[in-house]
Amino acid sequence: MRVRSERSGGHGELPPLRRNSRFQMLWMGAAASELGTTLTWVAFPLLILAVTGSAALAGLVGACRITANLLFSLPAGAWVDRWDRRRILIAAEVVRCLALAALAAAVLTGRVALWQIVAVAVVTGAADSFFGPARAAAIRAVVAPGQLPEAYAREEARGHAASLAGPPLGGFLFGLGRALPFAVDALTYLVSLVCVVRARVPRRPAEAAEAAEAAAERRETGMRADVMEAAGWLWRHRGLRAGLAFALVANLAANALLLPVIVMVEARGGDAAATGVVLAGLGLGGLLGATLSARIGRLLPPGRLMLAVVGFFALAVCATALPFGPYWPVVPLFLAMVAAPALNVVLRVLLARLVPDAMTGRVVSVFTLATMGLTPVGPLLGGLLAQYAGGAGALVAVGGLLAAGCAVAAISPALRGLDVPATAGSAPSAVPVLAELGREPVSER
Repeated sequence: MRVRSERSGGHGELPPLRRNSRFQMLWMGAAASELGTTLTWVAFPLLILAVTGSAALAGLVGACRITANLLFSLPAGAWVDRWDRRRILIAAEVVRCLALAALAAAVLTGRVALWQIVAVAVVTGAADSFFGPARAAAIRAVVAPGQLPEAYAREEARGHAASLAGPPLGGFLFGLGRALPFAVDALTYLVSLVCVVRARVPRRPAEAAEAAEAAAERRETGMRADVMEAAGWLWRHRGLRAGLAFALVANLAANALLLPVIVMVEARGGDAAATGVVLAGLGLGGLLGATLSARIGRLLPPGRLMLAVVGFFALAVCATALPFGPYWPVVPLFLAMVAAPALNVVLRVLLARLVPDAMTGRVVSVFTLATMGLTPVGPLLGGLLAQYAGGAGALVAVGGLLAAGCAVAAISPALRGLDVPATAGSAPSAVPVLAELGREPVSER
């Protein structure tokens, strides 16, 4: 079977990952889609600020998308383990493409209203909750276990490259026409849809007989039992529990950054293009960090690396408030993101030793809920802080929250002792413990 040859390489040497056509299709589709996401990551708040003039409302819309993602995450994970994963991926891309195309049409006609923007945010957030676990399962189904670290590093590089190009391009396109970023995002979903179809993602876990038996058992036990099984699996790992609690606070603070940065740049005389350039610092630092992820990841075990990365990120967020002009935040944001990819890769490899294949969808969803439970408050918090304390004051407050979270987390011996097991367990998973800092936590695309 071709799936087996691409994952295991038979009895011979594994072919290079670049010759794995299924992974390459998934990677190219995600690259296009990620670029579209970063365009609208900037364009959404700019559009809401242009329509309403309220930073708080801009934060509310961001919170709506994240909330929809979280509300659907647990049932979505259970359904991913029960249903045809290929069809889930295709359906999610169709829904997201149509939603963004409808918003672009509304903006183009000049009849866009706040409720339409909120509706699109909710629909795409719900679709994200299905696409993320299904794509995580697809990656592990088409990549050999020994090549997952390399695949994860390429995933990190892809996301950060999009973060580098997307914000300035989004600001530029928004300046040309408010509908352009949303139209381009719809087009990228279409490209991703074509790539998913061509990737021929396996419909079920790799071993068909075991998958059928597990699916039959899940139908008998019910969805609630499915979710509780995954939650119980996570709860039994003390180090992961401590990491989840830390990630919960870190993601809350990190997702409060966007609006304060936009408000501060505008207050210092920067335009939409300047905002895009500043936010591109995240992508540039992450892209460099992806190339250094192997070296950085060997410096510390995962738990201590998490403390070091988030602690440095907190200092960098506070440094963005220094009064050095509208473009100054590029420097600290760039430095803050250099170590983040290494942390993501190391934590994914850690979970690659543990997560059973048939439980992938549910574990992804439980992780999403556990680490993102407070994230919907992030954009709202950032918007309120920016409106009443100004952009610089809000950034100092967010950086202080991250620093306080690091101080409390450092007390936990379970987190400090979190490390990669000495021997491999079951097949790898693509579940991130900590979402990428400083970006809206859209499920893996």
